[in-house]
Amino acid sequence: MKTVLGCIRKADTDFNMIAPGDRIAVGVSGGKDSLLLLYALSLYRKFSGKDFTLQAITLKMGLEPFDVEPIRALCEKIDVPYTVLETEIAHVIFDVRKETNPCALCAKMRRGALNDAALAAGCNKVALGHHREDAIETLLMSLIFEGRLHTFHPNTYLSRKKVTVIRPMIYTPEKHVIHVAKELDLPVVHNPCPADRHTKREEIKELIKTLSKTYPHLKDYMLSALQNTDQYGLWDIKQAGSEDVGK
Repeated sequence: MKTVLGCIRKADTDFNMIAPGDRIAVGVSGGKDSLLLLYALSLYRKFSGKDFTLQAITLKMGLEPFDVEPIRALCEKIDVPYTVLETEIAHVIFDVRKETNPCALCAKMRRGALNDAALAAGCNKVALGHHREDAIETLLMSLIFEGRLHTFHPNTYLSRKKVTVIRPMIYTPEKHVIHVAKELDLPVVHNPCPADRHTKREEIKELIKTLSKTYPHLKDYMLSALQNTDQYGLWDIKQAGSEDVGK
């Protein structure tokens, strides 16, 4: 847990993520990443020296079984208010639109619903549980499938929603997320989505895993490329927190 909190502190410092008085909505999907983020931020608020509050929000997609009671129990334990929002996102994607590649549309709809829920709860920031591997996988997916160098920024202001999206675990290696989540026995909820584990991201994850066997420092170098603002400017720390209209 010490490593995870250290990574969060570094990300907060580098990208000016959290300020005193912030009301942060944590998107809790029920997966290991978002649950660890929620738990870690509940600890970070105690020693960071910053007076900020947390609000956990779970979007129910309309897929069953999906039991949120273990998440609710965790929120009560760490003293974080918890909101569950019922949606029909799964119905729209699988029944109405019958999407064969549903992930992009699903992500867009979930982001919109989460941001709206955060604003309704009086929050000015939304925290997502993306870790180091998520960032480099997105970079490689963008290169292979879109022909461009792009990944999400750790700190993005959404001008249309007037909310800031932060990713405090962006420096945290996934192996630490897996280890700590197991160590804490976090109440991970099985993802009932029929597309789970059958996505382009899973293909890229396996590709990186294979390449890392030959090139052990691959992930570290890819992260360094994101931070190398003089050459690429993808994660320009000078621009951290600036407005990003297109997101």
